[in-house]
Amino acid sequence: MITRSAFRPAWWLPGPHLQTLYPSLFRPRKAPQLTRERIELPDGDFVDLDWTRQTDGMCVLILHGLEGSIDSHYTAGILSALARDGHTAALMYFRGRSGEPNRLPRSYHSGETGDLDFIMQHIDQQHPEKKIAAIGYSLGGNVLLKWLGEQGSAAPPVTAVTISVPFELNCAALTLERGLSRIYQQHLLQKLRASVATKARLHTMPFPAERLAELRTFRQFDQAITAPLHGFSGVDDYYERSSSKQFLKNITVPTLMLQARDDPFLPEDALPHEADLSNTVTLEVSRRGGHVGYVSGWNPLQPSYWLEQRILQHLAAFR
Repeated sequence: MITRSAFRPAWWLPGPHLQTLYPSLFRPRKAPQLTRERIELPDGDFVDLDWTRQTDGMCVLILHGLEGSIDSHYTAGILSALARDGHTAALMYFRGRSGEPNRLPRSYHSGETGDLDFIMQHIDQQHPEKKIAAIGYSLGGNVLLKWLGEQGSAAPPVTAVTISVPFELNCAALTLERGLSRIYQQHLLQKLRASVATKARLHTMPFPAERLAELRTFRQFDQAITAPLHGFSGVDDYYERSSSKQFLKNITVPTLMLQARDDPFLPEDALPHEADLSNTVTLEVSRRGGHVGYVSGWNPLQPSYWLEQRILQHLAAFR
């Protein structure tokens, strides 16, 4: 089902780029007190979780976006909102994103669902009395949707929410090569190249560290680094197999997908159609909102972050 969002953007943040950049640049990071748990993975690597305090509410797992962490504006915001609403929340860091490099040459990518599956099974076993929900932002949303489609009725969550998902990875990569969207590509690639350079001091990488500056687009980076590190034959193979759009028909968990038509990371024509969705998936589309932006409110001194309000409203139906 496709529905229209009730989101109304702040008048003082017109356009997709201001919606996208304002919270990233100006929103205070006020995460609640967190406790870290390290999960050892079957391949000898590890994944870290940051937990809010235990409550009687739902157990909500959060997946961050590309190069995200607790320092991302949306992770601190949703952790605080969930804690205030009485839920137990955990931020899952993808490999290498918790402040400590992971042990293996491989990292994480848009289609890596094995780690998520291992963590979900761990949470389900450790908290059998709790209902589980999951929230994924951008890349984390793509991973979550792909995993839900792969798992079908075996997925433990009672519901899921995704925000600003790049459903078709090739379309997203090409979009980020054009116009003002190039600023996001430049910023993220700078962080990715730095991570690879750090890892190259400990491991043999598939591309010379001294030439990393040559990788100036996501397609170039994914062809040279992501694909060979993670067993893909090339960038097109990686994008084709990892894009979440093809998995939406197989999702049985009630899932809400929040997307803006003006998302600068994805063209509007790459959004799913009714025929792409199972009967448990709702695509809620707004005309404005940017990429993980969704800032509302009339007073510039008191911005309102609509995403958290909408997510809590959705979760309330599954408590």
